[in-house]
Amino acid sequence: MRLSDRDIEFWLQKKKLIIIPTPRQELINGVTVDVRLGNQFYTFRQDRNKCIDLSKSQDDISVILKEVMNKKKIISHKRNFFLKPRSLVLAITLEKIIMPNNLVGWLDGRSSLARLGLMIHATSHRIDPGWSGNIVLECFNSSNVILSLCPGMLIAALSFEVLSSPSLRPYNIRKNAKYFGQSEVTLSKIYKD
Repeated sequence: MRLSDRDIEFWLQKKKLIIIPTPRQELINGVTVDVRLGNQFYTFRQDRNKCIDLSKSQDDISVILKEVMNKKKIISHKRNFFLKPRSLVLAITLEKIIMPNNLVGWLDGRSSLARLGLMIHATSHRIDPGWSGNIVLECFNSSNVILSLCPGMLIAALSFEVLSSPSLRPYNIRKNAKYFGQSEVTLSKIYKD
């Protein structure tokens, strides 16, 4: 069962679901909570000759990832980040989410941004029971124009579903909880698989 806006407000009030900072009432509508763009960005270097061979060892992949990524950019909330056409950037939500072990969350991009060519997640839109942290966004500009992203802008919406029973293995107790507690843009940790 998906939580309604009334249910979301109740879960937030009772601290069963935690979003920091607590969303203002106007950001909770229907079945979603709007989340905002943070001010951290990681881009890929423009090197078409580099190849990330996912069949390599963990150490090899880790080294190559560091070679293909630019340094993290932290920009002022008064400045914009310019996302070039057909480019990918890793970004982060302003909000931190703390999920209980009986709730699953779903991250969806805003339709208004998608109509301009902005995709905010490649495939990772599930927020697991027991997960905690700021959500890393895989922002891709599929348009032919530069998109100007402003920290603090509404970037996505979260919805939540109650599980039939609490999870036995929530994210926070897994041995391979690679992204638990992230508070900054976190690069792929596929090398830890």
